[in-house]
Amino acid sequence: MVSIDAVLDGAGILASCRVHGHAGAGKRGGDIVCAAVSVLLRAACRTLSGRKGITVRGEAPERGVLWIEADYTAEGRDFLFAAGAYLLEGLSSVAEEYPNHCTLSITGGGKYGA
Repeated sequence: MVSIDAVLDGAGILASCRVHGHAGAGKRGGDIVCAAVSVLLRAACRTLSGRKGITVRGEAPERGVLWIEADYTAEGRDFLFAAGAYLLEGLSSVAEEYPNHCTLSITGGGKYGA
């Protein structure tokens, strides 16, 4: 099972997203759930990296573990809000389509912004 834990800050903007586990929905290297979650998280990290007003840290220290954390200034707020909402909608879609292989928990500041 892939477990996704996302945290929103007080304004409902993505502060962190941590993924761990293996979906078990297919063979290693061919698991659609793992691939979808990995692509969404890595694309978000790459999209946010280098964006003015946003500091993002991310790591994949071992197979089955991915995480990103983000901080922002007023200049990066709206972009991080939109990118975070997109990421969480994508992850939510995966969790809804594959409930036996993926769970998503979102805590903090409301749903995708206030």
